[in-house]
Amino acid sequence: MATENTDIEKMLAEQRANFLITVRGLSEEQAHTRTTASELTLGGLLHHVISNERHWMKVIAELDDTAEFDMESAGGEYVMAENETVAGLIAEWEEVARSTSAALETLDLDLSVPVPTAPWAPERIWQSARFTVLHILREISQHAGHADIIREELDGANTTQTWAAAAGMSF
Repeated sequence: MATENTDIEKMLAEQRANFLITVRGLSEEQAHTRTTASELTLGGLLHHVISNERHWMKVIAELDDTAEFDMESAGGEYVMAENETVAGLIAEWEEVARSTSAALETLDLDLSVPVPTAPWAPERIWQSARFTVLHILREISQHAGHADIIREELDGANTTQTWAAAAGMSF
């Protein structure tokens, strides 16, 4: 029987799959290539969605009401490091996703979660675990769209055509 937790997990899995289409068959060089005026790259976005999901699930797990946003890590948030590979990042995300899925099995979505303070949000606020997990979903979805544009600029591939082809349809 579907629950809110399983529905959220299903949506997370679907959005991860959409994002992963954008890095399918990507070379390491392509992963570092900018295709628009933006600084964003497919590798950088992949690095970010992994980091984002890991971070927010850790915030939920720790419930640290003294936590502060790590400003030192912010500079590299959207950067795929030279020692990172697409395959390595995908494997890392699979592990993060497994951990998120396991947590969602028993997570009380009404749990009150302290949000780390940051220069742009110096006062401590609390939000539900539901809102926090939905933030992860929003981040993955938003950046899947960004990644789709970057990939289409890179070599013409796009998510819609990939899904259609997998269903035996053509555009």
